[in-house]
Amino acid sequence: MGGLPKLLDFFQDRSDKLHELALARLQIERELELRKAGFEAMERIEHIRSEQLATESAANTQQVLIGAQQAEMQAIYAHDESLNEGTSQWMKNLRASVRPVITYGFFFLLLFVDVGLFTYGWHQGATFVELAEMLWDSDTQALFASIIAFHFGGRAFGK
Repeated sequence: MGGLPKLLDFFQDRSDKLHELALARLQIERELELRKAGFEAMERIEHIRSEQLATESAANTQQVLIGAQQAEMQAIYAHDESLNEGTSQWMKNLRASVRPVITYGFFFLLLFVDVGLFTYGWHQGATFVELAEMLWDSDTQALFASIIAFHFGGRAFGK
């Protein structure tokens, strides 16, 4: 009976080693999965950081552009003021009225043409809807909107 305990110890030791080997394999697999998940998490973090940097860069670019536009407007205002130095009030008023006079001229020209065409079309038997569609088309709407935006929109942003 002296060899039987050693034989049982041999099988027990072999079973323990197989069990330890299986546990080691499971631990290695678990560590690989955690590393993979960790790398994926790090990749996501880096992606978020790169998106944040891109957003900050775009915001900085926008701020630089706004600063450049403000500097340009200040230079334009300074130039306009320097042109008025040493001139009479009449000349200042004349210079200030150029753009509005041109705008009024084109507006009244548009009004004259539209009224004339409307009257001609009405006497030729065209319906009001047909005339309105022809005279107030998308091009005319865009022109009118740009004039209004130029004169009133710029002033709202300038304040």
